[in-house]
Amino acid sequence: MWFTYIIECKDKTLYTGITKDIKRRFLEHKNKKGAKYTLSHQVDRVVYSESYTSRSGALKRESEIKKWPKKKKAGLFKS
Repeated sequence: MWFTYIIECKDKTLYTGITKDIKRRFLEHKNKKGAKYTLSHQVDRVVYSESYTSRSGALKRESEIKKWPKKKKAGLFKS
């Protein structure tokens, strides 16, 4: 199982990525062993995730979400 996820950083910016293990990946970001973006933006929490049966499905969705403006991304997890 693959996941596309969104993390909210302490500065209220959003980071989108994919992983097979959301908990592990979040801890990697938190411990500065994740993406370059999260090295300079302290992570706060995972605010959204979707599951996929294939890596390609998760990558496609990640690419789609990354093109969206912040307000549209926030619409996925704020009601």
